Amino acid sequence: MTPVFRFAPSPNGALHLGHAFSAIINFEAAKRTCGRFYLRIEDIDTMRCTQDKIEQMLDDLGWLGLTWDQPVLRQSQRLSLYQDALEVLRQKGLIYPSSASRKDIQKAVLKWETNTQKQWPRDPDGAHLFPRALLPDTEIGKGTVAWRLDMHRALEIAGSSLTWTETGPKSQSYPKPEIIPAQPNAWGDVILARKDTPTSYHLSVVIDDAAQDISHVVRGQDLFCATSLHRLLQTLLDLPAPLYHHHRLLTDGSGQKLSKSRGDLGLASLRTRGASPQDIRQLVHWSEDDLKAFIIAPSGL
Repeated sequence: MTPVFRFAPSPNGALHLGHAFSAIINFEAAKRTCGRFYLRIEDIDTMRCTQDKIEQMLDDLGWLGLTWDQPVLRQSQRLSLYQDALEVLRQKGLIYPSSASRKDIQKAVLKWETNTQKQWPRDPDGAHLFPRALLPDTEIGKGTVAWRLDMHRALEIAGSSLTWTETGPKSQSYPKPEIIPAQPNAWGDVILARKDTPTSYHLSVVIDDAAQDISHVVRGQDLFCATSLHRLLQTLLDLPAPLYHHHRLLTDGSGQKLSKSRGDLGLASLRTRGASPQDIRQLVHWSEDDLKAFIIAPSGL
């Protein structure tokens, strides 16, 4: 089996050092294992993901010395495929429409917390779980603002023994692969599509990984918990499960991860200031140790 890696940024802002590190580790892992390396443009947010940002992203990656296999996949051109997957879930009774706004959700949760003096549960990203039981029928089962996954029903079908194979630093036996139990219920009834965006990151990423035959999903530790939800969707849609490797995150002086929204150390800005591709590798503390999981443990490929 030929190893297949990918780098899948969302071009809604300038690539920064964190993106550079993730792209480099995927590129180098593919090269060292005689595999393939794909570039995927996750541009489902058509308002923010503009053509000029895509062109800048491609220019930055080429400047770093990265090359990739063709074709370059663009999610904005695959919306009908995501709709097909959504229809599969709909036919299985696994999704339902909800017109509840963020304000509706906050209001329902606040009322419950005030009455009970307890904290409503939150998902791994810190957002309140969707309070389906607290909302009136007028906001559930009607409208097409959002399609949500019926987590209870999904777990009944998929079972409670979902796992994934992890080779990243969070694996205590690193670089030996470890089996991680998935906990998708921690996400509650997540949104899989909206009226204005007929898909979501979670839905499109599992479909595209399968379409590109990705064998190794190598991404930051901030997506470690999301893998539980992705494994559930893969099971519900009968998609293959790749190996996962959640690499270290680059952080600023305060320990916060780098962010496009804060304009953290954009590659274009660093280039303008005279940085070289080798400077970028030094800034991200690139090391051969970052490839141990792919080189020392080839049985995990």
